[in-house]
Amino acid sequence: MWFKRIGLFFLINILIMVTISIITSALGVRGYISGSGLNMTALLTLCLIWGMTGSLISLALSKVMAKWMMGVELIDARGPYGHLYTSIQRLSQAARIPMPEVGIYNSPEVNAFATGPSQSSALVAVSTGLLERMNANEVDGVLAHEVSHIANGDMVTMTLIQGVVNAFTMFLARIISYGVTMAISRNDDDGPSVFSSGIYFVITLVLDIIFSILGSMVVAYFSRQREFRADAGGAKLSGRANMIAALENLQRTFDVVDDSRAPSMASLKISSHKGGWFALFSTHPPLEDRIAALKSAR
Repeated sequence: MWFKRIGLFFLINILIMVTISIITSALGVRGYISGSGLNMTALLTLCLIWGMTGSLISLALSKVMAKWMMGVELIDARGPYGHLYTSIQRLSQAARIPMPEVGIYNSPEVNAFATGPSQSSALVAVSTGLLERMNANEVDGVLAHEVSHIANGDMVTMTLIQGVVNAFTMFLARIISYGVTMAISRNDDDGPSVFSSGIYFVITLVLDIIFSILGSMVVAYFSRQREFRADAGGAKLSGRANMIAALENLQRTFDVVDDSRAPSMASLKISSHKGGWFALFSTHPPLEDRIAALKSAR
């Protein structure tokens, strides 16, 4: 199930890249190819525009998609979960960020996440399973971790990183595709143009997928580093003991339940498995590493 979650998360980005390739091909967007060869400046500009656009669209829709996929119900200070709302309000004030929306979703999984396009338009959502399995201090540690993500601007940071990776994925794929296509063309004197026959498109599409998978490892690495930083921020907001207690609770209960309703939300999970080379695709460090980092911090 862990691989399914991580795999589907990155599959979404690959699908975005494939969609961009299909659209640019259908529209005949090849202004970077001329009779004299590739115009590197034009190609890089095009790739940056398309790569960043895809990531920014995902960021803009992140909060709406999270609510829809997880069935998040917003709460306020007056309802049955008022204590949760006031806790996040207190932590947000301490972190000096605008009050985010607060939501609950019904799931036995021990999980929480923060998402949204900006600090002023963020969402913190908590599963019912987490509230049932953690005491007040542990919950406070988890909430502090999520508030720290917002304060650190992690959603925007990861979007920019993903956009740059997407751009270089497109850039390298098109350079290699052009070289391979020209090599084929030299041996195809009697046939139709390799560009009109679609060979360039097919090669580009395959390379977009391959480089997107490789690029996912780069994005996952930066995500793991942001998790360590959010743990440190959570320890400052809620206390190191609460943050460590929350992670130790997660370590004990991680394998108890696994909610598969929204596997593509894997990047929002607050814990992660080790899994050999699959760990390179993990957006979260192993819990034991996160606990050790907090215990060794001064």
